[in-house]
Amino acid sequence: MSLRVDARKTELIDKVAEQTRRRLGASNAAAGAAAEAFVRRFYANVAVDDVIAFSPEDLYGAAIALWQFGRSRKKGLAKVRVYNPRLAEHGWASPHTIVEIINDDMPFLVDSVSVEMTRRELGVHLLIHPIVHVERDGSGALKGVAEAGSARNAGESFMHIEIDRQGGAETLAELQRAIESVLVDVRVTVADWKDMTARAREVITELKDRPPPLDAEEVKTAHDFLTWMADDHFTFLGYREYEFSGKGGKARANVVPGRGLGLCHDDEFVIFEGLRNLAALPPDVQEFVRQPTLLKITKANRRSTVHRAVHLDTIGVKKFDAAGNVTGERLFLGLFTSAAYSQSPLAIPLLADKVRRLVARAGFTSKSHDGKALLHILETFSRNELFQASEDELFEMAIGILHLQDRQRTALFVRKDAFERFVSCFVYVPRDRYTTELRLRFQKIIEKAFNGTQAAFSSHFPDDTALVRVHIVIKTTPGKIPSYDLAEINRLLMEASRGFIDRLKETLIEAHGEERGLAVFRRFAGAFPTAYRERFDPQSAAEDIGKIEEVLGDATSLALNLYRPLDAAEHELRFRIFRKGQPVPLSGVLPMLENMGLKAISESPYQIAPTGGEPVWMHDFALVAPEVAEIDLSSIKPNFEDCFARIWGGTVESDGFNRLVIGAGLSAREVTVLRAYARYLRQVGIPFSQAYMEDTLARNPKVVRRLVDLFVCVHNPAAREKIEVKSAGLIVEIEHLFDEVTNLDEDRILRRFLNLVRATLRTNFFQTGPDGQPKPYLALKIDSQAVDEMPLPRPLVEIFVYSPQVEGIHLRGGRVARGGIRWSDRREDFRTEILGLMKAQMVKNTVIVPVGSKGGFFVKRPAPADAGREAVLAEGIACYKIFIRGLLDLTDNIAPSANVPPKDVVRRDSDDPYLVVAADKGTATFSDIANGVSREYGFGLDDAFASGGSAGYDHKGMGFTARGA
Repeated sequence: MSLRVDARKTELIDKVAEQTRRRLGASNAAAGAAAEAFVRRFYANVAVDDVIAFSPEDLYGAAIALWQFGRSRKKGLAKVRVYNPRLAEHGWASPHTIVEIINDDMPFLVDSVSVEMTRRELGVHLLIHPIVHVERDGSGALKGVAEAGSARNAGESFMHIEIDRQGGAETLAELQRAIESVLVDVRVTVADWKDMTARAREVITELKDRPPPLDAEEVKTAHDFLTWMADDHFTFLGYREYEFSGKGGKARANVVPGRGLGLCHDDEFVIFEGLRNLAALPPDVQEFVRQPTLLKITKANRRSTVHRAVHLDTIGVKKFDAAGNVTGERLFLGLFTSAAYSQSPLAIPLLADKVRRLVARAGFTSKSHDGKALLHILETFSRNELFQASEDELFEMAIGILHLQDRQRTALFVRKDAFERFVSCFVYVPRDRYTTELRLRFQKIIEKAFNGTQAAFSSHFPDDTALVRVHIVIKTTPGKIPSYDLAEINRLLMEASRGFIDRLKETLIEAHGEERGLAVFRRFAGAFPTAYRERFDPQSAAEDIGKIEEVLGDATSLALNLYRPLDAAEHELRFRIFRKGQPVPLSGVLPMLENMGLKAISESPYQIAPTGGEPVWMHDFALVAPEVAEIDLSSIKPNFEDCFARIWGGTVESDGFNRLVIGAGLSAREVTVLRAYARYLRQVGIPFSQAYMEDTLARNPKVVRRLVDLFVCVHNPAAREKIEVKSAGLIVEIEHLFDEVTNLDEDRILRRFLNLVRATLRTNFFQTGPDGQPKPYLALKIDSQAVDEMPLPRPLVEIFVYSPQVEGIHLRGGRVARGGIRWSDRREDFRTEILGLMKAQMVKNTVIVPVGSKGGFFVKRPAPADAGREAVLAEGIACYKIFIRGLLDLTDNIAPSANVPPKDVVRRDSDDPYLVVAADKGTATFSDIANGVSREYGFGLDDAFASGGSAGYDHKGMGFTARGA
C-alpha cells in the first residue's frame, strides 16, 4: 500500500513538472527548466499525504505562485506575501489563506514564524519550506536553480504556509507586518550572534584576569557558569549594558548607547518594564538590583519572538568599582537550550554548588534516605527556579516538598519575583485527583490571592511519586501584590482538590452518623459515573442515594425529585427520575411533562451502579414553565411528584388538566375532580372540546382553586360546621372572580363547572378503601334537575363514575325505578345511549314500577383485539366491578340487618350474570358473584313496594328489583 502511495506522489509531481515545463518553457526553455527544477525541489520532502490530497492544478498553482513571487529579491531582505488566492486574480485558488516567505537561509526561520502563528491562534494546515539554491544577478533577478548542496550558490528559504482563512485586507496586511517584524528579529539575532558570543568571552576573560572585589569562590562560580553558558547551552538573542546612577528618588539604570546587540540593537527595546527608572520601583526591588551579587539570572517581561514562544531568559553580570559598589550590568538575553534543561544540576556550574549547599544545610548525609530524596527533588525541580530562586527560597520549598513525599495531600509553594512582575506557584496534588478542571480551579484561587492573571502553566508527572507538580506563573503588577496568608491559600487549594469521593464520604457520615454513613459510602463510593461527579456535588449525591435506595426497595416504583438550582430563574425547574434496571423512555416522559405545563430544555441520563445492587438510572431534566411566571416550589413539589408518579402508574390520566398542579397548586386527586366534571360535561353535550376546557382552567387558576375549595367545603365529612356560610362565601368570591374573565366562552365554561359543583349531591372523594388509601375511582351523584343546559328528558338523579380505566353513568327516573347495566362502546356519548335505554325502560316497566333506570359504562383501555376473547372479557369484568363499586359508594340508607334467607332470587338483567338482589321483609341483599362479596341493606317502606307478588327496592338510584313473598 505504501509503495502505491509513494508512486502516486511521484506521478503527481511528474505531472506538475511536465505542466510547468510546457507552460513556462513554451517561449523560454531555460525558464521552464528552472521552474521545473524548483517544483521538484519544492515538493521533494513534503509528506505523501499532503501531496496526494491535492489535484495537479492545485499543486501547480501553489508552487508556481511562490516561484513567481520569488523571481526578484535582493540579498539581505525578506519578501512576505499574505493573501487569499482567487482564480480570477491570481490564477489559482485555495480555501485557506496563503503565507509566502522568501528569505536568506538562516536558523530559527520556521520555528519563529510558527511561533507567531501559534501566538495568533491560527491553525496551520500545510507548511512547505525547502531550501533552494538559486542563481540571481546583481539586481536580485532569479536566473536559475542549482543542485542541492551547491557551494557556489547561497541557499534561500522558500516558505509556503496555508493557515485558517482570514478575511479583510487590513487583517491580511497586519499579519504580513507581524511576520516581517519576526523575520527582522531573526535576522538581527543571527547577524549579531558572533558578536554576542564574543562579548560573553570578553566577560569570561575579564572575570579571570581582572576579577571584581568579591569572594573568590563566587567569582570562580560565575566564570565557570558563563563558560558553560557560552558552550552551546544558551541561545544568544540580545546583549545590553546598563550604568547605574543616583540613589533613592534619583536612581536610574541607563542603557549604554551603541552597545546593544541582537534584539537589543535598538536601545528602546524593553527587557524589564520600569527598570530604567529605578526610583519608581519598590524599595526591595531597588535593593535587589543594586545588591553586590555578581550573577543575576531571571526572566524578561516579554516573550521571545525567535525560536520559542517563552519568556526570555536574562543573565546579568554586575560591574563593580574598586570599592565593590555596583556601577552597572552587562545583560545577556536569550534562551537556555534543551541541553541545559536535560543536564543534571550537578553538571551545571552555579547550580551544582547551590544544590550541594542546600543538601548540607539540611543536615542529611548523602547516603541517607532523606538525603537521597532531597537531592532527587532538587535534580528534578524546575530548572528555571533553580537558576532564579535564592538559596533560602529553594531550601524552604525543597524541605516542604520532602516532607510531602509520603503524604497524599495538596500543598502550595510560592516564590515571588524580585521585580514583583510575577509569582511562581508550585502546587503538589495527588496524581489520582489531578484533572484540567482542578488545575483551572487552582488557577482562579491563586489569581485572586495574588491579584494577577495566569501567564503560564505546566504539569509534571514524575514516575516515582504519587504527586503531580503543577507550576502556575501569575503575572502581577510591581508594588500591587497584596499581602497573603499562605496557610489560607493552602486551605482553599486543599478544599478545591478534595475529590468527589472524599466529600461524599464526609457528607454521608455527617448525615447518617459514622457507622451507617460508612456503610452507605462503601456501597456507593464507586457508583457514580464521571459525568455525574463532574456536574453534581456530593450533597446532591447524598440526596440521590436516598432516592436510589427507595427505588431499590420497591420493584415497581419510581423515585422523583423536583428541585430548583440556586442559579435558576423562578420559572425554571429541574426534575430527576430514578428507575431501577432500565432507563425511562423519553417518548413516554416528555408528553407527561408537557401536559403538566412544563417544557423540557435538556435531559441528562446517568447510570448509577451501587456495589452489590442492580443499576439505577437517573434522568435529570431541565424544565421551564412558560405559562407561570413564578413557581412556589415548596408548595407544588409534593403535589407534582405525587401526580407524576400516579400518571406513570396509570392511576391518573395524562392530559392538559395536569397543568393545574403547577398553575393552581392542586393535588392529582383534586385535578381528577375537575377532569371528571369535564368528561361529564362532554357527555351532557357541552359545545366545547376537552382541550378548550383544559386551556380555560389553566388560564384561570384563581377560579379553579376556589371551585375545588367549594367542592371540598360542601362534601368533606370531616368539616360539617357552618358549611352553608362557608360555601356561600366561596360562591360569592367565585362570582367576583368571574367578573375578571373577559372571554365569553371561558366565562360560560367556568360557570358550568361551578354549576356542577353545586349540583353534586354526594361523592366518594373522601372515602378510603380497605388499605386506608383513597379509592382509585371517583363517583359523583348529581341532581340532574339542577344541571344547566342539560338536554331533555332529565332524570331525577344520576351517578357518574370516573377512573382512568373506565367511565360510566347510572340514570334514575324516580325514587323507585328499575333497570339494568350496559357495556357501551360509544366513548363520546354513552350517556345519550343510556338515556335512550332509560326512556325505553320507563315504557316497558310502567306496569311494574313508575319509572325506569339504566346504567352503562365504557371500557377506556380495552385489551387488544388479538389478545383473545378471554382478555377482552377480563378487562370488561374489571371495569364493570369498578363501575358498580362506584354506584354502591353513593347508596343511601345502608344499614346492617339480620341475614334472612331470600325466598326468591332474580337476576338484574338477562345479560348480566354478576349481580343478584334478594329481598324479604325490608331487607335486601346485594351479591357480587364475580367478586365473592355479599352485603345486606335495610330499607324503609317508602323505598319499597308490593305489586303482583313482586317487591321492588330503590336504594336511591340503584334500581334493584326482586321478587319475594
